[in-house]
Amino acid sequence: MSGLCEHQHQHYTRRDFLTRTSLGLGALAVGSFLDPVGLLGKAPGIGGGNRGILGGPHFTPKAKRVIYLFQSGGPSHLDLFDYKPLLNEMNGQDLPESVRQGQRLTGMTSGQASFPLAGSQFGFRQYGESGAWVSELMPHTAKVVDELCFIKSMYTEAINHDPAVTFIQTGSELPGRPSIGSWLSYGLGSDNENLPSFVVLVTKNKFGQPLYARLWGNGFLPSQHQGVQFRAGKNPVLYLNNPPGVTGQSRREQLDHLQQLEKLNHQDLGDPEIMARMAQYEMAYRMQTSVPEIMDTSSEPDSIYDMYGPDSRKPGTYAANCLLARRLAERDVKFIQLYHQGWDQHGNLPKAIATQCLETDQATAALITDLKQRGMLDDTLVIWGGEFGRTSYSQGQLTKTNYGRDHHPRCFTVFMAGAGVKKGYTLGATDDFGYSVIQDPVHVHDFQATLMYLLGVDHERLTFKFQGRRFRLTDVHGELVKQVLS
Repeated sequence: MSGLCEHQHQHYTRRDFLTRTSLGLGALAVGSFLDPVGLLGKAPGIGGGNRGILGGPHFTPKAKRVIYLFQSGGPSHLDLFDYKPLLNEMNGQDLPESVRQGQRLTGMTSGQASFPLAGSQFGFRQYGESGAWVSELMPHTAKVVDELCFIKSMYTEAINHDPAVTFIQTGSELPGRPSIGSWLSYGLGSDNENLPSFVVLVTKNKFGQPLYARLWGNGFLPSQHQGVQFRAGKNPVLYLNNPPGVTGQSRREQLDHLQQLEKLNHQDLGDPEIMARMAQYEMAYRMQTSVPEIMDTSSEPDSIYDMYGPDSRKPGTYAANCLLARRLAERDVKFIQLYHQGWDQHGNLPKAIATQCLETDQATAALITDLKQRGMLDDTLVIWGGEFGRTSYSQGQLTKTNYGRDHHPRCFTVFMAGAGVKKGYTLGATDDFGYSVIQDPVHVHDFQATLMYLLGVDHERLTFKFQGRRFRLTDVHGELVKQVLS
């Protein structure tokens, strides 16, 4: 007995005492792990699911869910959406010092003797009633421009991939913070008791800058709010299936007994992660039936496969993942994150970017069209974009048929479609060289604040106390971008 008391004393700190005797949010969170439906009830107006720590949105949301099509590597805004005729005219001339103004470069181009301007080799046209400029590389996206809201004035402080991706996904260049989907899961909970509120899909067999699981991690939030990756193949979620000889009934009995033990363990130690772990076990049990059903797209008609393109019949491709994203959205998964690698084109850009667009253009447009024809675009927010842009000058040798572009954090383009954003609208502008923002700058934290607003969350009021400080997705700043709101 004395050994047990000593063990408890070693794990029982002043912080534990304050936490266990508190009637604040920590106690509410633990209670939601024990019996989230019984304690918090159903979210209003939703057929099932559990509320998050907020108990409901701060104000009426415009979007119920988000599909974020993240293009990892930094797509070239200059070759896709940001048409620069003067850049084309000055192709081969050195970047004027009055444009660069001594700003920092990456180690990959800082040693170049010159910085020859590289105009895009691809043709641009204006499309739709909005007259949006789109490259010939994106013929399918061009057909839906009147559904799109472009932000051509995004900027970031991060100049290299890992801190830039980490920043736009978590609000900090340093690893360890919760991702956007985790914040929303923590704040708003789930609208489907049998699927995670945050699901991740990664294009298989693609190479480029590495994607770490921490990009969809929960950071310091309770662990059941981390993103769950769905993979192509027989085991979409790792370790989900029962091992040979273990039946569903025996698994249920095992979980029931384990929960009883873990409740006792939690009473002794007061560690909320104990019950968070049990919440994950319970979700995994329910997913044993829900995941196979959602991953089986055989019931989709040929017209849908044709819309998304031939790759949509190949599990794990970007097109197949876009189709899965729609199926997950239909089942009220709140945050669906797609990752597609390969946009880091320091050399051989014309050929490489054409391949990327061939893999993604049709399926992206199809997803927006598909959501619209089902009446879902009105409450689904679709986002397309990467972590930064590319330089207007060539990295390495510039030839008549080839060039590369280095990282460029000072401006890049993203677009959105659906719930709460203006259709056929473009915000912001860059200079004649696509080098700097000259109108309506939008910082990464501004973008994140706006995303959360569309889901009914005040980004300044969704916080988590960790190591003595209250953290939030947008750190200590971030302003709502009201111009893009419908």
